[in-house]
Amino acid sequence: MIAAKYTQGKGFEVGDAPLPCMGEDEILLRVEAAAICGTDLKIAQHGHRKLRDGQTIILGHEFVGRVEKVGRRVKGYDAGMRMGVAPNIGCGRCEMCGRGLTNMCPDYSAFGIDRDGAQTEYVKIPAAAIEQGNLVPIGSSVPATQACLAEPLSCAISGVRAAQVKAGDCVIVFGAGPMGLLNVMVAGSAGASRVVVVDPNSRRLEAARKVGATDAIDPAKCAVKDWVTRETKGRGVDAVIAAAPSPKVQQDALELLAPFGRLCLFAGLPRGQGCVELDTNAIHYKQLIVTGMTGGSPADYRQAVGMIESGRIDVSKVISDVLPIGEVKRAYERAMSGQGMKIVMSGE
Repeated sequence: MIAAKYTQGKGFEVGDAPLPCMGEDEILLRVEAAAICGTDLKIAQHGHRKLRDGQTIILGHEFVGRVEKVGRRVKGYDAGMRMGVAPNIGCGRCEMCGRGLTNMCPDYSAFGIDRDGAQTEYVKIPAAAIEQGNLVPIGSSVPATQACLAEPLSCAISGVRAAQVKAGDCVIVFGAGPMGLLNVMVAGSAGASRVVVVDPNSRRLEAARKVGATDAIDPAKCAVKDWVTRETKGRGVDAVIAAAPSPKVQQDALELLAPFGRLCLFAGLPRGQGCVELDTNAIHYKQLIVTGMTGGSPADYRQAVGMIESGRIDVSKVISDVLPIGEVKRAYERAMSGQGMKIVMSGE
């Protein structure tokens, strides 16, 4: 079967992979659709800290599929069931796993990160993922190309919750890539009265308007601080979600916040750029909250599925390209060009 593969220390390639060997306590899933994430591109270009030298994995952690085979010892699943998969598998023993936060497990494993993912035709679901509730049913009424975006939507749900967005808030989202747009939609769904997007790309700003951004700012044409001072009469905004991997964005965001404002560091920074100078007096005197997020929990994933199924969030608005899984090389070329938004590969 064709697959997007990465070998630590050697690089990315598209090639053949064997059909997964399934154990008695595992499930084999036939992939209906898998999307390319920014994390996939980072791994393809730079590798991942969780991989051993020489280790080869199949990429892809945003996916949906149909149960193809069920191990003899697995109960409650039948061939043909449609499943989305929360990708982070916890150790099952630590405090975070006990709280259902497998994305925060210090010893987590994840599809497409340190184990084979789903940018291929079939993916094996291990016993731990089944036991921890990582498999989530998704109704057939949702197109597979949209269902596979439950995972990135779960991350936006986690980020908006971390930013404590509530009804009536004014929120700024830095970055109008796919994740920025999902944050815009979730913030609007949470009741924000004004969602402002900042990005230097005019095409992406237009996309942000189409998904519900009330304002779109090109920072090269308008100083964000001046805009905030003018539009809020000097008060500041209630929350900032930094969905762009920029140290300067993180550093400058504090001065945009109103008293009791919240800054969510949604996007991680490139390796070696994680030390950012923050004005701690601003945090102190305005009683600001600075927080982060990393991934979504299985509960966030289930909430994301519900929002997609109900039509509350239309994830199709962030999809720019749909290609067959057989064209995975072309899909990566498109994703790496930076020209599109969300690139989805269909196995149907």
